[in-house]
Amino acid sequence: MDKNIVKNAKKERRRGKIRAKISGNSERPRLSVFRSNTGLFLQIVNDNEQKTLVSANSKEIKVKKSETKVDVAFQLGKLIGERAIEKKISKVVFDRGGNQFHGRVKAVADGAREAGLSF
Repeated sequence: MDKNIVKNAKKERRRGKIRAKISGNSERPRLSVFRSNTGLFLQIVNDNEQKTLVSANSKEIKVKKSETKVDVAFQLGKLIGERAIEKKISKVVFDRGGNQFHGRVKAVADGAREAGLSF
């Protein structure tokens, strides 16, 4: 069997387990992280109304040559945190999207916490 098929199936299984436990509502919306090889996409979602309240992606950040993907992820976390604070959202539930909580995903969480979000 192709190892990419197995890898993607495992990630989808982890993602399903996480989503079964985590849900966003109007008091604590869900901060969803989608990580690809080239970019990072964040959304703050109210699952009860099925609406995206705030979103940000890594293409909005101006990258310097010396910055790594982790540095960009930290800045992106700060950006979505600031946008959420503007919309009067201070508490969220963090959804890592089946990814391990290290590297870029952890940097997003740290940046959002620094901007004022709590989870």
